[in-house]
This record gives sequence, structure tokens and C-alpha cells, in this order.
Amino acid sequence: MTANSASDPPAAPRADGSFDGIQRRLQNPDRVVALTDGVFAIILTLLVLEIAVPKDLSHGSLGTVLEELRPTFFAWVISFLITGMHWVSHRDLFARLRVVNRDLVWLNLLFLLTIGLIPFAASLLGEYPDEPIALHLYGAVMISVSVMRIIIYRYVVRRPALLWAGDVSEHAAIGFALGAVPIVIYGIAMAVAAVRPPLSVFLFFSVPLVYFLAVTLLRDRKSTRDEAEDFS
Repeated sequence: MTANSASDPPAAPRADGSFDGIQRRLQNPDRVVALTDGVFAIILTLLVLEIAVPKDLSHGSLGTVLEELRPTFFAWVISFLITGMHWVSHRDLFARLRVVNRDLVWLNLLFLLTIGLIPFAASLLGEYPDEPIALHLYGAVMISVSVMRIIIYRYVVRRPALLWAGDVSEHAAIGFALGAVPIVIYGIAMAVAAVRPPLSVFLFFSVPLVYFLAVTLLRDRKSTRDEAEDFS
């Protein structure tokens, strides 16, 4: 019998099955981005599903029901905008990634874990908008998301080999500031929750607006325009 018998299975191409080939596929960020986009899409869908108007209402009761739904609607708007803000930030960072490593994959999963708590926190806020516990829990979830965002950003900035453009440390100050400012606002919102619940809700609502305004101003200023181009 010859060494290459007809009964032997065909050998796999070396280029696809080699150690280097496997490593290249593992380092490709596409699947990490696809998973993240899928989780964000599910979260945004779950948020809007919280808004449901009962059927068979009379004209008189419709106004009452809509008034009762107002906190839920506000919680949806706030949470939708904050979730969108974090998706934009994630997109901005991962668009610059050439490769991912094991640590970054797990850090991203922890980030998704915190993001996954937003629908629960939003539902609680919609049901109990005047309860300090609901406001504190909402703030705690949002702080945890922002902290994980900063951790991922710091990890990537300190490892320029992961990036297409190499070293982006000159942009790091803006990135850390954009990640830290929401944490400060969340902390203030939690601090006033017991005495001024409406103000607490307004502060949560202000976070994506402050973020968008800050990025817009930084991109418009000549002195920070180049650094701010990395952020949307």
C-alpha cells in the first residue's frame, strides 16, 4: 500500500490550518464587532418593547393611560440615547482596531454584561421614577457601563500594536474625559435622588446631550479638531 492511499482523507491546506492562520482568524475583530452590534440591537429592541398601550380603552381612559406611560416613555428615551452614545463610542474605537487579543475579547464581554443590564434598569426607572432606590440602581448600572468603557479604552491606548494607526496616546486625554464626565453626572444624579427625583431624572437625560455637545465643540475648535476627529 502506498503512503498516500485512496482511503486516506485529503490533507487540509496548510495555509488555512496552520498555527499562524488560526491566530490571524482569532485576532480578526469582525466577530467581536458583530456580537457587540447584535447585543446593542437586542437592547434597543427590549427598551422599546417596554412601551405598550392597553387595548380597548375609552376616550376618557386613554388620556389617563398615556399620563401613566409618561415615566416609561422618558425612561425609554433616556436609556435609548445613552445606549446609542455607548454604541457610537464602541464603533469609534473598534473601527481603529487592526487586531484583538484574548484580554480585549473578555473585556468586551464584560462591557456587554453591563450594557445588558440597561433594559432592566430602564424598566425599574419607568415603573418607579420617584423612588431613590430605582434612581440609584439606574445610576449604578450607567456608572458600571462607563467604567468598563474607560477600561477598554485605556487597554487599547496602552497597546498601539492593536491599532491600524499605531500610537493614539495624544488623543487619550479627550477619550478619558468623554468617558469620565458621564460618571460625574451620574454620581450627582444619584446624590440628589432622595431629595429631588425629577432633577435626578433630568441629569440622566442630560448625559447624551452633554456628550454630543462636547464632541461637537471639540471637533469645531481649531486647537482640538485633530484630536477630536477620533470621536463621534
